[in-house]
Amino acid sequence: MADKTLVCKDCGKDFIFTEGEQKFFEEKGFESEPKRCIDCRRARRQQNNK
Repeated sequence: MADKTLVCKDCGKDFIFTEGEQKFFEEKGFESEPKRCIDCRRARRQQNNK
């Protein structure tokens, strides 16, 4: 596995999906890559917890 550059669906910025994150996703059984960068994921989580 190698690091991948993905595009955030919320802000449109490129972000790196690291090899370590890919392994974590695989171990957790997640079938798809993240759609949002870490900043947008945090913002979305905070918004959903209100």
